[in-house]
Amino acid sequence: MVESDEGHRDEGLTYAAAGVDIEAGEEAVRRIAADVASTRIPGCLGDIGGFGALFELPTGLRNPVLVGATDGVGTKVLLAQEMGRINTVGIDLVAMSVNDVVTLGAKPLFFLDYIATGRLVPDEMAELVAGVAEGCRRAGCALVGGEMAEMPGLYSPTEFDLAGFCVGLLEKDAIIDGSLVEAGDVVLGLGSSGVHSNGYSLVRRILESCGLTLTGRFPLSERTVGEDLLEPTRIYVKSVFQLLEAGISVRAMAHVTGGGLAGNLGRVIPEGLSARLRLDGWQVPHLFRALQELGSVSDAEMYRTFNMGVGFVLVVARDSAQHALQILENTDETVIQLGRITRGRERVSLTGGA
Repeated sequence: MVESDEGHRDEGLTYAAAGVDIEAGEEAVRRIAADVASTRIPGCLGDIGGFGALFELPTGLRNPVLVGATDGVGTKVLLAQEMGRINTVGIDLVAMSVNDVVTLGAKPLFFLDYIATGRLVPDEMAELVAGVAEGCRRAGCALVGGEMAEMPGLYSPTEFDLAGFCVGLLEKDAIIDGSLVEAGDVVLGLGSSGVHSNGYSLVRRILESCGLTLTGRFPLSERTVGEDLLEPTRIYVKSVFQLLEAGISVRAMAHVTGGGLAGNLGRVIPEGLSARLRLDGWQVPHLFRALQELGSVSDAEMYRTFNMGVGFVLVVARDSAQHALQILENTDETVIQLGRITRGRERVSLTGGA
């Protein structure tokens, strides 16, 4: 140890003095333990805190395939920080990955999160993870681990970012990848809960340009702007599996995220076929119309950026369509008959009035 000018021992630099509080991290882990435990499902082995998470695959599988996905919440976290309401973005984080996994017909098994911040506050970490746990419960998967990274200098003390990772499971011969789509199939949409987790950079620019604050209100809304925009992304896993377990012939699915309806559905439509969708087949929620008007955004840009009220799409065989509608009517989903599959060169064709 070196001596200070007063002749006393100098304790030297510490990790805490550099901005990383190990004790705060340990306290955060203690506070999230109950929420994490609430997501346990058959297959979970061990508790949180180990170097890795263990999960035992179900028995009786003939040819199991694992499906992985990762995503974040984007700049929606900035609105959450400004509103001081950060638990809902944890639900968003889970939704973005589990909705991707289920498009292939896989059932989400487990989820891991990564939270990076400039200053680790145990109460805030507990609030974020409570949202992640709620998302996992809605999806029926387990939160098996994660990372809380305190990185002063990279993030300001009030900033944080999120990333999530999901692993799902299905039989190899049950993979749904769009390869069986054929002319005559029916395209169904499931309603979104709002903007979900894409397009928030444009949303924030619109708010800035018109001077609308998060405590204001969009036309026709009874909630504040912040409440409308922080509505969590809808999780479609359980509704999709009601169809699959009923034997519905689902031939393709798409999670409507960045790129909009056409950009995402087009990823699962085979060459030579076209999903012909009518834009007048559903009522676009007032939130999107308000954003469009306030920002003078073109129809094309709106449909390329936002989900416009359709958060998930299923392509089902024509002879299964009526049964699928009957099943979905008994869920809390808003079901939209978007159109049909025809022969054509344009993978997705949007027609009718916007």
